[in-house]
Amino acid sequence: MQIGPYTLRNNVFVAPMAGVTDRPFRQLCKKLGAGYAVSEMAASNPRLWASEKSSRRTDHAGEMEPKAVQIAGADPHDLAECAKFNVERGAQIIDINMGCPVKKVCNNWCGSALLQHEDLVQRILDAVVNAVDVPVTLKFRTGWDRQNKNALTIARMAEEAGIAMLTLHGRTRADGYKGDAEYDTIAAVKAAVGIPVVANGDITTPDKAKFVLDYTGADAVMIGRAAQGRPWICREIDYFLRTGEYMPPPLVDEVRELMHEHLPAHYAFYGEYLGVRTARKHIGWYVEDLPGGEEFRQRMNRLESTAEQLSAVDEFFKSQHRYGDRLQYRPAHPDDDAIAA
Repeated sequence: MQIGPYTLRNNVFVAPMAGVTDRPFRQLCKKLGAGYAVSEMAASNPRLWASEKSSRRTDHAGEMEPKAVQIAGADPHDLAECAKFNVERGAQIIDINMGCPVKKVCNNWCGSALLQHEDLVQRILDAVVNAVDVPVTLKFRTGWDRQNKNALTIARMAEEAGIAMLTLHGRTRADGYKGDAEYDTIAAVKAAVGIPVVANGDITTPDKAKFVLDYTGADAVMIGRAAQGRPWICREIDYFLRTGEYMPPPLVDEVRELMHEHLPAHYAFYGEYLGVRTARKHIGWYVEDLPGGEEFRQRMNRLESTAEQLSAVDEFFKSQHRYGDRLQYRPAHPDDDAIAA
């Protein structure tokens, strides 16, 4: 799998997810088998570039290459300048967000709202591609609503503009994350263009990943919510795609060690006050399908220091040994969807 000059180690990617795919989480996903991971979306409004939130979202210090930043906005000039700004800060790939269905994004005519205005899409693609000398990719949806699907038009437009890779979520903006993702449109886009196409939406298990790749002919799959609390899902999918066999669940001791890696990195990234609070959701995802997980999550959410939190998490995973050497978690449900930008 190739994006511009970058050869990726496999075709199992982690989706950009607001509030989730920060640098510590991306780094962990890459370590655990993800061939590629994209940052949370960075606003193209230049007044926001210096904000603490935006600075974190574009912080790639020490991250495994290639370093990819997703940008969001509706003004071609601002998006082009944002792309240049992030390349100057170390971004090696720029991804344009035309896939986010969230109201606060679409109300500003960003994300998937752009799909209603093909002329504006064209100007944005041309402006960003011409602004930087790194590969530019596009993440988008099948259309604005089911009566107005224009993914084929957008895909051809993107290829002509010089976009290096397409990621297509198999839902419209109006669908949000409801119902089932459809893959016929992804298959049609793959057949219509000569650049790599990544399939996204409802890919939660190794079996589903293989089905989607076979059905669509896509070059890669992108995993969203299924990676929350299970960053090792990428290696499980990659292993299944290569061998046709299932990896066993991770060892309890391995996950204990991963928590001692992920949480301190998270705390260092956010600081004590914000770190303990933003870590709660990650910890909740790690434990939600494990014995005693919900009771522990409620108790852990009352802890106010990183030291207490890390110690409690360590004790929780030590307690999992009573159920066996490997985690006894409930498999991801096939109806779960990737809440991805």
